Amino acid sequence: MRNTNHCQNCSAHNIGNLVKLGINMENFDYVIALAGNPNTGKSTVFNKLTGLRQHTGNWPGKTVARAEGGYIFSEKRYKIVDLPGTYSLLSTSSDEEVARNFILFGQPDVTVIVADATRLERNLNLVLQILEITNRAVLCLNLIDEADRNNIKVDERILSKELGIPVVPTAARQGTGMDMLLNFIHQVATGKYVCKPHRITADFPAVKNAVNRLSKKISETYLNLPNARWIALRLLEGDQRVIDAVRNNELQDLVSERSFPKDPSDGKEQNLNISDVLEPVV
Repeated sequence: MRNTNHCQNCSAHNIGNLVKLGINMENFDYVIALAGNPNTGKSTVFNKLTGLRQHTGNWPGKTVARAEGGYIFSEKRYKIVDLPGTYSLLSTSSDEEVARNFILFGQPDVTVIVADATRLERNLNLVLQILEITNRAVLCLNLIDEADRNNIKVDERILSKELGIPVVPTAARQGTGMDMLLNFIHQVATGKYVCKPHRITADFPAVKNAVNRLSKKISETYLNLPNARWIALRLLEGDQRVIDAVRNNELQDLVSERSFPKDPSDGKEQNLNISDVLEPVV
C-alpha cells in the first residue's frame, strides 16, 4: 500500500497544540506517539528506538509522567512521546485523558500502538479506539518470541489487511523487527504508506443515522478533519472534553485555515454551532 501523491516532506502534527501540551518540536521533523496497554513491552520499544536520547517530566497540569526521546532515520529527525499505558481512550482516568488528548489534539505524524502478541484479543480494543481518532498508525506486534514459545501464531499480513495499517512483529528485548518498525514509521510519516484504518460501524439504525448526520455536519464545517465520525460518537455520548472543544472552536486548530468552507455571501469562515451539533441527542 501504497505509493501516493502526498507530499513526502509534509508533517501532520499540530505544532500549536503540541506546544500547549508541553512538547518542544524545535529541530525535529516528525512526532511519534507511542501507545499501548500496560505490560506490552511499550517501554522496551521506547528504549530501543531512542537509546539514551530521552528525558522525563510531567504533562502540563498533571501528575502523569511523560517520557520523550528522539532518533534520526533516513535523514529525518523524529521525536517520540511515550504515552501512559491505558486499556481504553474513554477518558475515565488521567492516563486515558492524556493519551486521548495527545492523539486527538497533538495530531502526531504516526501513532505506534504496541500490542502483546500473546494476548492480542485483549489489546485490540485500544487499537480500534485509536484507529477511530487517527488515520496514521502502525501496530507493533511485540513479544512475538513469547507467542512462538506458546505456539501462538499471528498472521501479520492478514491482520494488516483487516486493520488497514502496517503490522510489524517484534521482540523488542532482542531487537527483532525494530528495523522494519522504523521503516514503516518513516513510510507512514512521510506519506509513502497511506493507512486505511478499519472502523466499526453501528448496527442499530437509529444510532447509525444519528452518527451519520452528525459526522456530515462536522465534516462540512471542518474539511479534512480525519476523525469526524469519532468526534460525532463522543458528542453523542456526552463527552464533555469534546463538547468543550467544539464550543470554544478548538477543533479549528486541528485543520489548516484554508480547509474551512467559505460562505460565498461574505467570505467568512463558517463555525459549527454547538446547539445544531447536539440536536440529534435531544
